[in-house]
Amino acid sequence: MHAPENTPPTGENLRAALAGLLDGLPPRQAARAVERLIANYRGRTPTDAPVLRDRSDVAAYAAYRMPATFEAVRHALEAFRDRLPDWSPASHVDLGGGTGAATWAVAAAWPEGERTTTVLDWAEPALALGAELAGAAASPALRAARWQRQVIGGGPAVPDGTDLVTVSYVLGELTDDARRSVVDQAARARAAVIVEPGTPEGYRRVIEARDRLIAAGFEVVAPCPHSATCPIEPGADWCHFSARVSRSSLHRQVKGGSLAYEDEKFSYVAAVRTGDGADGLPAARARVVRRPQIRKGQVLLELCTRDDGLRRETVTKRHGDLYRAARDADWGDAWPPEGDEG
Repeated sequence: MHAPENTPPTGENLRAALAGLLDGLPPRQAARAVERLIANYRGRTPTDAPVLRDRSDVAAYAAYRMPATFEAVRHALEAFRDRLPDWSPASHVDLGGGTGAATWAVAAAWPEGERTTTVLDWAEPALALGAELAGAAASPALRAARWQRQVIGGGPAVPDGTDLVTVSYVLGELTDDARRSVVDQAARARAAVIVEPGTPEGYRRVIEARDRLIAAGFEVVAPCPHSATCPIEPGADWCHFSARVSRSSLHRQVKGGSLAYEDEKFSYVAAVRTGDGADGLPAARARVVRRPQIRKGQVLLELCTRDDGLRRETVTKRHGDLYRAARDADWGDAWPPEGDEG
């Protein structure tokens, strides 16, 4: 059964599109590919060569990483849209996009309207499989995407005037020089969303990218409620968030797990060039940066605030509607909810 035309991509129909990718691939070979990929995505082996080398690597990558990457980027884009609900990209470049998980997330965030989409990666097998998956999607933007081979971090790749650039789970694969080049390329666009694993090293790479974007004239949209220096003491903690990912039977087979879900930890920055949507940007007062602690009659919120750095806020029953909102608040949400700014 096919989804109706122009149905926004979801984790469920992405997993459906991934079904069958590992047919004919020996489990031991898939496991070896996954083990190597895990090392790369934890940032242990930066390289100046493609991580995905052949169809077997790509199949393992897609089954292991695509659903989680899609959900992490989707959450980052949701925070972006919450701050700039009237902003919509007419052009999108997925830099180092591999099989296109971030491209699926952009199509989910902005399902309406026409958009030119280009996925750039240096691994031809990843591009081929990404185009195959996108070609069967219900989203016209996905089906019309261009898939082009490009050395990542090796030179200009993003045309001036591009509305949105996504860079997801890429920086940890690169040398220092290539990483800086990729962020500079992203800064050629009107808006940039950069997502990395929710580890101390992933957070460090995000902060470096954040600083570089701000220096290039960008204003942070999310997750930070400001564009000032991050208040987290270097080495003491790190900013990250969590996205719940449902696993298909194929996904569980590749990862060797039995649970029907996992929680993907990620760090990110979403920023827009000053003058291209930043003017009049609604000022978020704070963001919830840890999972809320719900106790009898009260909710403890760990917040990154616009004016006071990191602090804890205790919301009790006597706060009425705000208490009910706190009980519903999730890790990563802006705080207080819209309409409760007083």
